[in-house]
Amino acid sequence: MNIMNEGKNNMLKSVCTICPKGCGVLIHMEKDIPYKVEGDFENPLNKGKLCIKGLSTLEYVYHPDRLRHPLMRSGERGGGNWKQVSWDEALDHVAEVFNKIKKNHGAESVAFIRGASKSYLDIFLARLANVFGSPNLATMGQCCHVPRSMASTLTCGYYALPDIEHPPSCIVVWGYNPEETFFYEYETILEAIEHGSKLIVIDPRKTNLAEKANFWIQLRPGTDLALALGMINIMINEDCYDQDFVDKWTIGFGELKTHIQKYTPEKVEEITWVPRKLLKEMTINYAKSKPACILLGNAIDHNLNSFQTARAVTILRTISGNLGVPGGEIEWKALPLLGREPAVMLANKIPIEIMEQRVSAKCKILPLFKSVTPDTVIKAVLEEDPYPIRAAFIQGANPLLTYPNVQNVYDAFRKLDFLVVADMFMTPTAVLADIVLPVASFLEVDSIFVPPQNIPIALAQRKVVEIGECWSDFKIIIELAKRLGLGEDFIWENEEQAWNEILKPSGFTFEKFKQIGEILSSKLYGQYESKGFNTPSGKVEIYSARLKKWGYDPIPVYDEPPETPYSEPESFQKYPFILTSWKPSPYRHSWGHQINKLRTSNPEPIVLINPETGKKLGVQDGDWVYIETKRGLIKQKAKLESGIDARLIVAEFGWWYPEREVSDLNRWKESNINLLTDDETLYARIMGSANEMGSPTLRGIFCNVYKGG
Repeated sequence: MNIMNEGKNNMLKSVCTICPKGCGVLIHMEKDIPYKVEGDFENPLNKGKLCIKGLSTLEYVYHPDRLRHPLMRSGERGGGNWKQVSWDEALDHVAEVFNKIKKNHGAESVAFIRGASKSYLDIFLARLANVFGSPNLATMGQCCHVPRSMASTLTCGYYALPDIEHPPSCIVVWGYNPEETFFYEYETILEAIEHGSKLIVIDPRKTNLAEKANFWIQLRPGTDLALALGMINIMINEDCYDQDFVDKWTIGFGELKTHIQKYTPEKVEEITWVPRKLLKEMTINYAKSKPACILLGNAIDHNLNSFQTARAVTILRTISGNLGVPGGEIEWKALPLLGREPAVMLANKIPIEIMEQRVSAKCKILPLFKSVTPDTVIKAVLEEDPYPIRAAFIQGANPLLTYPNVQNVYDAFRKLDFLVVADMFMTPTAVLADIVLPVASFLEVDSIFVPPQNIPIALAQRKVVEIGECWSDFKIIIELAKRLGLGEDFIWENEEQAWNEILKPSGFTFEKFKQIGEILSSKLYGQYESKGFNTPSGKVEIYSARLKKWGYDPIPVYDEPPETPYSEPESFQKYPFILTSWKPSPYRHSWGHQINKLRTSNPEPIVLINPETGKKLGVQDGDWVYIETKRGLIKQKAKLESGIDARLIVAEFGWWYPEREVSDLNRWKESNINLLTDDETLYARIMGSANEMGSPTLRGIFCNVYKGG
């Protein structure tokens, strides 16, 4: 049951959605007021534990700086002056402006922008964009998870998830620091190690997990694809791949064997900085460990090779014989819920000829990727290419901190005719808006939450409190749709009716689902043995005929990212270091810097520098330093750390200062690493494209560092 009596108190079960991991929580109530939030020991994911973000829930909910009422800009854009308005006034004004722009310039002139995943709420924002008629729904998916999920699905027919609870004989943690970003998976890895699992960590930084590893592979940021191709080379040439599985269940192995010969250990060492002897020893250990699995992190999504890197890792999983086996890379049964089906998304509301006019249409992005990339939206605003974007609706995103090349983002948002932002707090992005809408926290919403990057599980989210006039994203979307004249596609009178529809395949009503609390899927082992793989050939497609037909490389090819010592050697003297980033556990992207519990644990932006480098620069622990690229200059506080290469600089992501003046946009540029990154996407080669997903290069670019004031 969801409600348990404790004398005068109640405890209600729910799910924390501050981040997308889906941790179960117990909300302690007294006189209808939540006074404590702790982990739910019955939740199969976090098993009673919470990270510092979840433990800060009540500070989020009751924070004095929370947005509590709709606001309308008063005075100059970005000046920080507002007048409080009613929901009717705010949404009527938004609908009036959007419909006017649609009538005069076309629905495509309005962009819908979402931030970090909110599960089903993302689907309903897409539904709104579709029925409005705009093909320009922008996400950061090409930099987060989508390259991995699409590459796996296209290659082997499903999104392969590591079966680490089995446990495996060997675990590879690649471009991922779960201690900071996925704590309960980190603990599961530690349990597997205690049971005898070998551990390989591939990370430029010597994290705590890397300290525990049998092999720590310290590669140059941005060269993950070269490393994966080198591993494939060794497995094939050392004859330590699973020949029976390859012969029976793959197509294209012969082409792979020929193609891979140019990625010799010597060549890969030159590209990645990984010594060939270590590379070979690590690879053979992985190949001969049965079963083994690879946990891929967000880092591999952050450059032009994102999709093909994930493809190469799927090939590693394949030729090692680990697909579909206990402790390997497995498929899960789909949840009995409606999801991205046409009946929910209503993508059929937009004619094909309109979809072909989306702002990223000329960028040759994979046909599977239906959203538009942020850089193409920004370009459409600034350069009016292929046409002007005139207005935008932003749900739960802070692009002035999280988009690449944020100076362009700032200029674009200043140029827009109209900007609407829905958020819990006034962010630097929200300061530039014409209308700001106050969004409810997870304690203020009845919902179904399906963690987007996790095992298939649906969790019941419970509304226990109301704060001011804050609305759920779902309610905002429904009420705006009605005012836009789109009510026939948003006919639900309340959220419960919508959730009842989503739950129809399960046979539950939302009321019953709240009592149950969760629907957990089940593992599918060896499905291919009776059904084959869910690909056109029925096999794992190492060589992808579909990719070749679409004009892309059918087998992964490594491209050197821009702004490196290898791609632009003439600039390396001015920018002698390689820049990458790290994300500390207290914050989710740019969110949480105003929360005292979180800020106390991580009070200032930290850049990690090797002590040898610090000595050469005259920099000591705690000194402020400037970090510079072609696009700008920021400052962060130095922390000397021996576990990184002396050629490497590791800056903190997502930093701004909520305590500073709103009129100065909270000093959004001062320590913001995305002032240094570029949003240009590169399509360089005749055969295919170096950038099938439109992923900008956010890691591995050159920079300079010097002591600041």
